[in-house]
Amino acid sequence: MSRIAIDAMGGDYAPRAIVEGSLWAAQEYGVGLELVGKENEIQAEIDRIKARGYILSDCGTKGHKRRIKIDVDKIDYVITHATEVIGMGEAVGQSIRKKKDSSIVASVRAVAEGRCEAVVSAGSTGAAMAASLFGLGRISGVLRPAISVTLPTMNKPVVLIDGGANADCTAEMLAQFAQMGNVYAKYILDIERPKVGILSIGEEEGKGNALVKDTYPLLKELHDQGRIDFVGNIEGKELFVNKADVVVTDGFAGNVALKVTEGTASMLLKMISREFKSNILGCIIGLMAKPFLRNMYKRINWEGFGGMLLLGVKGISVIAHGRSSSFAMKNAVRVAATTLNNDINKKIADNINR
Repeated sequence: MSRIAIDAMGGDYAPRAIVEGSLWAAQEYGVGLELVGKENEIQAEIDRIKARGYILSDCGTKGHKRRIKIDVDKIDYVITHATEVIGMGEAVGQSIRKKKDSSIVASVRAVAEGRCEAVVSAGSTGAAMAASLFGLGRISGVLRPAISVTLPTMNKPVVLIDGGANADCTAEMLAQFAQMGNVYAKYILDIERPKVGILSIGEEEGKGNALVKDTYPLLKELHDQGRIDFVGNIEGKELFVNKADVVVTDGFAGNVALKVTEGTASMLLKMISREFKSNILGCIIGLMAKPFLRNMYKRINWEGFGGMLLLGVKGISVIAHGRSSSFAMKNAVRVAATTLNNDINKKIADNINR
């Protein structure tokens, strides 16, 4: 049985949502857990779930909550006490060095020491990334790890890489991101031959900043070697129309694109809801449209995608959203379990070092 280390103190709703989602995932996907954090708080959450026999979750619909039965006695878990927590606003480098007994550092250490095969954290993205990089190291040949983000589209998900790990990049780094994203899309999203593009301000080959222009021939060369299916430049408006299955960019532009997408989706849903509530006719139409809107929300809800995979480190590191609910955390653990089953790191090493 694979065992996954959980940073139980990371996230806005820790430890409750983290513990609930992790136990739910362990029961559903058959994985073991090492819950890392303040032992008394973690145990109190487990005792609460055990006494009730269930947790409450809206399962990503933002509707009525359902009871999810949890049989704690049948779940393989251990608790590892960690006395410290790295907050969202703390300086990453200093925190990692000074807080050796923080929940995220101790969770990564569980993987480094071989007790677990993967780590999941909904805490500070920077802290999770730094702890994973320093604690696990890089895959041989990888210049920098990158965050892969799965985005919903009209037809099938698209992988955006890098989602925020590296604000400043070289063309060689982006070429490796393309290879790592290609492996992820193929083996995790089951896309036989992923189409790879680079995020730019125009479709033509000569468009873009210096980084995009320098990266373009490298991706073209990988295409000629048969290692990726490079389709050229991708404009921001084409992110969601499946012109490419993997969109490569530096972490600065990637994170901006990610946050703009998240904010736009949230705004549109709120605007639709407000319009339906504006008058009696709107309320009637809203009630009729509710099942369709719920289905649409499920397709675009980030909670269903779980977490972002940090590609390029020696080990599996999944970074979940800071606002992760139990449902989101359950899916973040699913991402870790699925990645383990597909031996992604070996495939990335083979591709990079070919």
